[in-house]
Amino acid sequence: MLHIRCKNNNMTKSFPEGTSLLDVYQEFANDIQLPYPVVSAKVNNVSQGLKFRLYQNRDVEFMDARGGSGHRVYVRSLCFVLYKSTQDVFPGSKLFIEHTISRGYYCNFKKKGGEALVEGDVERIRQRMQEIVALDMPFRRNEATTEEAVRIFAERGLVDKVKLLETSGQIYSDYYMLGDTADYYYGPLVPSAGYLKVWALEPYHDGMLLRVPDWNNPTILAEKADMPKTYEMFAEKTRWDIIMRLSNAGDVNKAVLKGHGSELIQVSEALQEKKIVQIAEEIDRRFHQEENPVRLVLITGPSSSGKTTFCKRLCVQLLACGLRPLSFSTDDYFVNRVDTPKLPNGDYDFDNIEAVDYNLLEEHLTHLMKGERVEIPEYNFSTGKREWNGKKLKLTNDSVLIIEGIHALNPQLTKKIEDSLKFRIYISALTSISLDDHNWIPVRDNRLLRRIIRDYNKGAFTARETIAQWPNVCRAEDQWIFPYQESADVMFNSALNIEFAVLRTHAELILATVPKNCPEYAEAHRLLKFIRYFIPVSDKEIPPTSIMREFVGGSSFKY
Repeated sequence: MLHIRCKNNNMTKSFPEGTSLLDVYQEFANDIQLPYPVVSAKVNNVSQGLKFRLYQNRDVEFMDARGGSGHRVYVRSLCFVLYKSTQDVFPGSKLFIEHTISRGYYCNFKKKGGEALVEGDVERIRQRMQEIVALDMPFRRNEATTEEAVRIFAERGLVDKVKLLETSGQIYSDYYMLGDTADYYYGPLVPSAGYLKVWALEPYHDGMLLRVPDWNNPTILAEKADMPKTYEMFAEKTRWDIIMRLSNAGDVNKAVLKGHGSELIQVSEALQEKKIVQIAEEIDRRFHQEENPVRLVLITGPSSSGKTTFCKRLCVQLLACGLRPLSFSTDDYFVNRVDTPKLPNGDYDFDNIEAVDYNLLEEHLTHLMKGERVEIPEYNFSTGKREWNGKKLKLTNDSVLIIEGIHALNPQLTKKIEDSLKFRIYISALTSISLDDHNWIPVRDNRLLRRIIRDYNKGAFTARETIAQWPNVCRAEDQWIFPYQESADVMFNSALNIEFAVLRTHAELILATVPKNCPEYAEAHRLLKFIRYFIPVSDKEIPPTSIMREFVGGSSFKY
């Protein structure tokens, strides 16, 4: 008999070998207080599907579809239902689940002959999805040699999965069946389609939007948000992918195996520099317009998006345009630590807008816009106090002021400054590469890996500590950054197509330091699993001015 400890209620019970997690849950169900239906579980801090069978003593924690691993299991399963429905309604068609947007998932779709969607097509697919859910069609996981899995997907014309598995280095691979439809997913699914009660599918631009449950309340749909500028930034990313002839991990791996890693880095960096030049030239054009010339450039983005290096590279290009950029960070206007607002757990909430003395900041900006000289404070993070060290700024006839910080686009900071004087920039690492056509890599995973590596290399935090802090970082971004991103005049994508291949060389050893007996191991294990799909590439070809250097070290900029 096995001894299974349920972490939801800290109770231990005995079960026969080979018992499924679903059977274990049914035994514990009356003693588990979860507000929503269970969709998956963590076994020794590793996410597993409910059909997973136990053969040794284990700790088990059951998960509903709120946030984290449970939400990912739900969405992943829903994507398989969508894929099967497209194949049932339009045999031989191609579905590309590309990225998150408008609190859903944007899906590109082409029929067998390459034709795009027409009116009524999305509704036919949605109806088939509903039929599959109503039938409670089971998901079946199969394990096969990688050669056999490659053969199965090759027969179905799924070249993206063939390339991924051929370059994965795995001896055995799991794949899933839903009815007679095969697909590959790098994480577990729910037991059957009947678990998927909350979802919607609707036309979106030239594709479809798969809407999913709210992150915090899985009984309702996540509220849709209109994001035309973000959509265009993703469209630009797709155009870059076409230029690079890369879209999935298999494409990157094949290129690396052919010796093109250095070339991929060079082209990616060139595309980013081209975009920075375009932004600088637009600022220069608006600076020299006759009425209300731009004098204030505001730069924001979520954690680990590369704001600091982007700011420095932009300053170089502005100098090349003949402008004299002056810059500072909103961090210098932090209130003294004793006055910083706190989170419910008592920790300081440094991401809160009230952690910034925005009244003083706005007063200084008003004086600077009038051409007056202002002394700028400098925040001492060691003492937790604002200091006045004689740093003075004054805008001259050829000067433009650049402010970088997480609240830079928040109108609270600059409400007394004419909008026509501002140029707003939003920067984020919009992951350029998917694992395959149905397995996207979340943007937040890209940034989390960057942050883990930077924190560890600087000796600031261990990987476990960074992972533990990440949920609070994400909540702050949802509250203080993302609501203002669509107000940007321009958006910049700081991710490189070959980034994960480079990050792997740093992340593997760092993530391996997370102990298996802590909750953070679940996230470390998941990140390791997906990043190992990429063949590692040395960072020696990454130039010293690259945004990547902000995270892996070796930058020629001083921070």
